[in-house]
Amino acid sequence: MADDELTGVLNAVGPRLRGLREQRAVTLSQVASRTGISLSTLSRLESGQRRPTLELLLPLAREYGVQLDELVGAPATGDPRIHPRPFTRHGQTFIPLTRYFGGLHAYKQILPGARPGQGSPVRPEQRTHEGYDWLYVLSGRLWLALGEHDLVLTPGEAAEFDTRTPHGFANAGKQPVEFLSIFGAQGERLHVRARPSAPLDAGTEEPGRP
Repeated sequence: MADDELTGVLNAVGPRLRGLREQRAVTLSQVASRTGISLSTLSRLESGQRRPTLELLLPLAREYGVQLDELVGAPATGDPRIHPRPFTRHGQTFIPLTRYFGGLHAYKQILPGARPGQGSPVRPEQRTHEGYDWLYVLSGRLWLALGEHDLVLTPGEAAEFDTRTPHGFANAGKQPVEFLSIFGAQGERLHVRARPSAPLDAGTEEPGRP
C-alpha cells in the first residue's frame, strides 16, 4: 500500500469511530470505562490527532460490535455479503445492514415484548444527537416519543425526523417490535425515487421531465 493510500485509510478511522459511538448514543467516558482506553486517547483518535494501532482498535471493534476491517476501511473483496454482528444498547438489539459507517447506514432493530407482570410501558427516555433518522416498522407496534408527540407506528408505517429533536422508542404492545432504521450521522437524508407503476406509452413524456 502506497504511503498516500495508507494515510488516507488511517485518516478515515477517526470519523468512523465517532460515527459508531454517536449511533450507539454513548459518551467517550462510557467507552473509556468499558475498554480501558483513556478518555484523552479516545478523543485524539476520533479527532485524528492519535495514530490508530491494533492495540487500540481491537477493543473498540469489540465494544462497537463490528469487524476490524470496518474500522480501517479495508479494500472491498468483491463479495457483497455482509456479516452482521448484533449488539445491544438501551434494551434494543441492533443488527447492522451496512458494511461501512461513513454516510448513511442501516440497521434492523428489535425491541422485546413485555414480560409477564411487567405492567404498562412507560414513556420512552428521550435523547438528542446530530443526524437524521428514517424508520420503517416490519412487525409489532412501535411507540415513538418525538418531542411532545407520542406516535404508535404499526407494520408498513414509516417515520423520518431530525435526531436533534428529543426522541425515544418503546414497545407499545406485547409482541416484539422489529423495524428498519436508516441513519445519517451528519444529517444526510434518505431520498427515495419512485418509478412509474406502468410503462409509459411511446412518445409520452415522463412526469416532471420537459
